Amino acid sequence: MTTNQASSAPLAGIRVLDFTHVLAGPFCTRLLADLGADVVRVESSKHPDYPWPSTYIGGDGRHASHLNTNRNKRSITIDLKNEAGRTVASRLATTADAVIENFSAGVMSRLKLDYENLHPINPGLIYVSMSGYGHDGPRRDWTSMNMNLQGYSGLMMVTGAQDDPPTAISNSWNDYIGGLHACFAILQAVDNRAGTGKGAHIDLSQFECSAAMIGPLLLSSAVNGTVPPRRGNRSAILAPQGVYRCAGADNWCSLSVQTDEQWTSLTTVIEQEAWGADKRFATVDGRMRYHDEIDQQIEAWSCRLANTEVERRLKAVGVPAERMRRINDLIDSENGATVFAKMEEPRVGSMLTTRLPFTLSSSSLPEPRTAPGLGEHTTEVLRDWLELTEQEIDTIRDKGALL
Repeated sequence: MTTNQASSAPLAGIRVLDFTHVLAGPFCTRLLADLGADVVRVESSKHPDYPWPSTYIGGDGRHASHLNTNRNKRSITIDLKNEAGRTVASRLATTADAVIENFSAGVMSRLKLDYENLHPINPGLIYVSMSGYGHDGPRRDWTSMNMNLQGYSGLMMVTGAQDDPPTAISNSWNDYIGGLHACFAILQAVDNRAGTGKGAHIDLSQFECSAAMIGPLLLSSAVNGTVPPRRGNRSAILAPQGVYRCAGADNWCSLSVQTDEQWTSLTTVIEQEAWGADKRFATVDGRMRYHDEIDQQIEAWSCRLANTEVERRLKAVGVPAERMRRINDLIDSENGATVFAKMEEPRVGSMLTTRLPFTLSSSSLPEPRTAPGLGEHTTEVLRDWLELTEQEIDTIRDKGALL
């Protein structure tokens, strides 16, 4: 039994055959691996997946971001253009609980590794296709990347302020949203299969995941026939809300007044008590109407103080506020221990890796294990999943299938 199978993690014993690349798919399968699934990553030495350049890099070309996204997995190298290689992949799929791929539409069918080919030999298989635009409709053959998806979904035209150029959300937002939706769908399918014994074909569109995240804006526009305004850091229903300059170079603090009581507290802290009795600001609608004037007074106060002091004073009276932190601030803060874990990584030394953002009282989660080297577990996986002998593995290797 594998380490994952022997654990008490939620997905212990679940086998996942991972044909994914770049980020959306690998992030999904990493979530499954973090939950204890035995994730076997199918790779090829002819086309290694080495995205996301960084300053942290191992001798085998694995970058730090790759190491984080592919932790807790095993790696097998298979040449899918080799007939014997495709046979091995198909045999692995017969013993898998889930197969996941994020190639362009049509790739897996040409390899005869699509759901239609695998379902008859593994009726309980959960098969996930997570291409950019799904496998049906006029967009199925489009090439997708994070920037394209943000632009096509309309996200870039509702982010930022009204006069800004189209503004993207940083850090491959679409990939993470797609990966999360895919993971959610797989967990539901696993649960359903436990009762019915039936697998499922999940056809996920990363574009539709993105559109779903801005659904209320899309619906509002459809109903009202108007373009949703770009609000920058402001809210459509609350005021005042925003990010305000503080003393020092490029220091800021955010606040968001939720209630009339918080508004009164804010006016006291910034020494504008008269505003508390001003009828113009008595309601949220009034405060939104005079938001520019209010912002000027808040920033006239905040720019004289350090952002830590602004945060302290506002929190002390119950006004939601946080100073702006940079990534290194988060790593060095008291929250770092709950957000990050140290993983012993022989290629780059001990490195920080992100944790799952929750804990479970009913079961344990495995400690993070280093991402695999290219083909590191080829022999091991063929023994574990297919129960092949060394001689049988050597015969397959001689056919050029395990490259």
